Amino acid sequence: MSCGQLKRLKELEKENQRLRRAVSDLTLDKLILTEAAKGNF
Repeated sequence: MSCGQLKRLKELEKENQRLRRAVSDLTLDKLILTEAAKGNF
C-alpha cells in the first residue's frame, strides 16, 4: 500500500467513525422522541 493510500484509508476510517456517531445520536434522539410522543416519560 502506498503512502497516499494509507492516508486516504485513515481519512475514510475517521469519516466512518464520525458518521457512525451521527447515526447513533440520531437513533437515540428518535427513540427518545418516540417514547415522549407515546407519553412514556
